[in-house]
Amino acid sequence: MAETNELSFTLAEIAAQLGGDVLGDAQTRIARVASLAAAGDGDIAFLSNPKLRSQLATCRASAVILRGDAAADFPGARIVTANPYAYYARVATLLNPYQAGFNGIHASAVLESAVPASTSIGPHVSVGKGVTLGEGVVINAGCVIGDGVSIGDGSVLYPRVTVYDGCQIGQRCIIHAGAVIGADGFGFAPDGQEWVKIPQIGRVLIGNDVEIGANTTVDRGALDDTIVEDGCKLDNLVHIGHNCVIGRNSVMAGCAGIAGSTVFGEHCIVGGAGMVSGHLNIAAGTTISGGSTLMKSIAKPGVYTSVFPIDTHEEWLRNASHLRRLSKLADRISELEKILKQKYIEG
Repeated sequence: MAETNELSFTLAEIAAQLGGDVLGDAQTRIARVASLAAAGDGDIAFLSNPKLRSQLATCRASAVILRGDAAADFPGARIVTANPYAYYARVATLLNPYQAGFNGIHASAVLESAVPASTSIGPHVSVGKGVTLGEGVVINAGCVIGDGVSIGDGSVLYPRVTVYDGCQIGQRCIIHAGAVIGADGFGFAPDGQEWVKIPQIGRVLIGNDVEIGANTTVDRGALDDTIVEDGCKLDNLVHIGHNCVIGRNSVMAGCAGIAGSTVFGEHCIVGGAGMVSGHLNIAAGTTISGGSTLMKSIAKPGVYTSVFPIDTHEEWLRNASHLRRLSKLADRISELEKILKQKYIEG
């Protein structure tokens, strides 16, 4: 079980901040979040998966977050809400706020711009010229902030994040270790056997409440800006190519790769290792299954999958050989249909 948290709140205090209806003792004090199986005194658990409902009978948590239809199954204090999983996430954030572990500006930091007194800057950070930092920004060790960068209030950059010149990061963003914002996009013009580099003169614009995972890269635009809109969440090792637009509240799991100039609408989902070709338009509300390869635009929202079902290697080879012959088989069927039509219909 996790160590005791110094922070604690009564259920009444939690509900006052996050909403929900308290059933039972509203003065029950909560210091930690835990699973239904592991929770004990001072813990709050949650039920979002109906398959785990039977665990309520033996759960030893001080309180449980659940929906109204399951409220009678737990005898202790409860918070009733329509979305227990999201409520749990907010309670966990309330009990475990981010703490930089340091204040002020480390002596080894190199600053070429004035920063607010509320800024926390760790060891060996480099801040370039013309940089604008909002209130309460935290920049951890080894980060490099290029000239003309803007970072909004309350944003946190973990160690060794690099933000290239001119890029903008909104408020309350979280950029994890090793992420690179604004490196050159992959732009080269063919000239015979050579490739001529195309200067990437756009920027990266990141909205508010965006989270970007470790070692994720977002390339700057070639001409227009690369844009990641408000509320987007990018996992570790995601790549966003130049001139892409990622619509607000979209999420992408680890190792997803988006080629340049592709535009996503709002609230799209790309599963792990999903690959999306360039210059496409993806409708709002589209889900691309993990491991899928997308090579054409999507006009109608829905769930799209291109992954071949897993099989033994021998069966996979056999099915793959059939797939290679599909075009020829289709041509043969078309010819047979013509023969049958001439013989039995046209007489």
